[in-house]
Amino acid sequence: MRLTRPTALVLLALSRGIRHGFDVLDATGLPSGPVYPILRRLEDAGAVRSSWEPVELARAAARPPRRYYELTGTGAGTLRLALARFPDAAAAMTPDAPPRPA
Repeated sequence: MRLTRPTALVLLALSRGIRHGFDVLDATGLPSGPVYPILRRLEDAGAVRSSWEPVELARAAARPPRRYYELTGTGAGTLRLALARFPDAAAAMTPDAPPRPA
């Protein structure tokens, strides 16, 4: 897997408990164009796993179901490598961006 600065930012956001794609966008300041392909590549590499929220919850909120992402053990190792390569990545994140409620 290619480690880029945007990949480091996405991994860092997930490590901070940010789980939904839109929240990753907010926390990293990245546009949606690269974020969703990065999430897919991370999932394909086993660094991230995802799950869909129950349809009933989405319907109750009058919106489509959300896909939630979380870092795996492999992803934690990948994050360490990414931060070693891009040590400024943590400073680029929105400070203490809290995860939104599910």
